[in-house]
Amino acid sequence: MDNNLQDYSHKRYNILTGEWVLVSPHRAKRPWQGQNETISNEQRPAHDPSCYLCARNTRINGEINPDYKDVFIFTNDFAALQTTSPIFSVNDGLFKAESEQGICKVICFSPDHSKSLADMEVEDINKVVEAWQKEYILLGSNEMINYVQIFENKGAVMGCSNPHPHGQIWSQSTLPNEVEKKDQHQKSYYDKNKRSLLGDYLKQELEVNERIIYQNDDFVVLAPFWAVWPFETMIVPKKAYTNITELSASESLAFAEAISKITKAYDALFQTSFPYSSGIHQAPTNGENNDHWHWHMSFYPPLLRSATVKKFMVGYEMFGSPQRDITAEQAVDRLKALVK
Repeated sequence: MDNNLQDYSHKRYNILTGEWVLVSPHRAKRPWQGQNETISNEQRPAHDPSCYLCARNTRINGEINPDYKDVFIFTNDFAALQTTSPIFSVNDGLFKAESEQGICKVICFSPDHSKSLADMEVEDINKVVEAWQKEYILLGSNEMINYVQIFENKGAVMGCSNPHPHGQIWSQSTLPNEVEKKDQHQKSYYDKNKRSLLGDYLKQELEVNERIIYQNDDFVVLAPFWAVWPFETMIVPKKAYTNITELSASESLAFAEAISKITKAYDALFQTSFPYSSGIHQAPTNGENNDHWHWHMSFYPPLLRSATVKKFMVGYEMFGSPQRDITAEQAVDRLKALVK
């Protein structure tokens, strides 16, 4: 790779969205006198009687959680999308709006309030993967639903209101913005080359081996060339599967192993329970031919220099384009050394 990329400002192109990120490696040396986050490393109990997500506890709507032993899923008590929304549209000059219907669920990864994915055994993470697969099928089979978004917000700094290990699944009638962009770019490449865009990208990444953090027989964990967040990573299946339900039992376990490896490395990086937003982008459930899709899981962690220094998306990022200081390759060097 060109050494200039490690020393001088430049732009990198995101092949999945068609957008650019500004990289300014020389800025990593600047002194920091900005805000320092408060990171809590308190030891949480295995069961918190005040937690709405713990087993046997009563949620805000009055329902009592079952005495679950592994994964527990329920419809979000404060869902952002509704099945009862009427179908309507507004086309009034430059005022345009459309109704949106959907189903939102909460998925508790474990009954143990003290854990995160990084603390769980691979076999237990695999139960989460299997639950994701079942929900993708269940929700996607609903005629109203054309996309299923699986994600997790971990840590208060990412807006997570409850520390219990959990994620969310939002399913909706249309494709959200990021998915729409990735759908278009993957389809354009597939139509032209008859191959997966991410498959060809992954082949090139494996050849240069500069941004690979971990790999097993079925998955690769890497920092994408166009990464925006300081320690952003992506888990990509080596086979061009369109969605997570196409995984075999052994591949599902390999995916769980990849999740375990990167989340443990994150926690080891700054010796803290590492905050992030993660999400799986996969083929829509719209009944169309989506052979151009190559599903993947991304992690967007906000921490920059330490457990207390956060990357803020403000100023130029809000009005111009995303910008980062440390390069993807520098981030990989640090994360790769922590994979056990």
